[in-house]
Amino acid sequence: MKFVPRSEATRQFIIETTANIFNTKGYAGTSMSDLTEATKLTKGAIYGNFKNKEEVALAVFDHIIAERDAIINQWMAEAKTNREKLLVLTRLFHSSENHVMPKGGCPLLNAGTEADDTFEPLRQRVAEELLDWRKNLIVIIRNGVDSGEFKRDLDVNKMAVAIMSLIEGGILLARTTRNPAHLDTSLDTVKDLIDNMSP
Repeated sequence: MKFVPRSEATRQFIIETTANIFNTKGYAGTSMSDLTEATKLTKGAIYGNFKNKEEVALAVFDHIIAERDAIINQWMAEAKTNREKLLVLTRLFHSSENHVMPKGGCPLLNAGTEADDTFEPLRQRVAEELLDWRKNLIVIIRNGVDSGEFKRDLDVNKMAVAIMSLIEGGILLARTTRNPAHLDTSLDTVKDLIDNMSP
């Protein structure tokens, strides 16, 4: 029998109220008591709107990713060229702008490293988002090639994956070592990559 939440409004309230907790403490590290304390709801009220904690975690991940994507899209909408769209990422993810993204850091990195071997449905969702990000970057780079902004013989997939890897790797280094300079160095390398795409 299909699970039907008691209230879509309450369900959304739970998602929005617990999003920062999940993204900061982790999906395994967030307890049911964390959820009840944050929402001031009973365990029964939460389970009346979600089958289990895992379902809350998946809904929260989708919510945080939607927030992240909206921020990226908003910043990119102001860019005039494809090159500028790519350079937006070097500004948006810079350590000086870390207040812009959802609290707790990059949800892709947080959820991806945690769910790798322990929470397969979440790992799949992270993989889908990473592949969507790659696809979006490929479109931007290909448009840049078509418009003459970038070299004709550019390997668009390779460039998209390199940009993603440098950003996510830089975030991991910065957060793990508590040294934001590692992220900024990675972003400088992204800038170099983008500059070298020019004909």
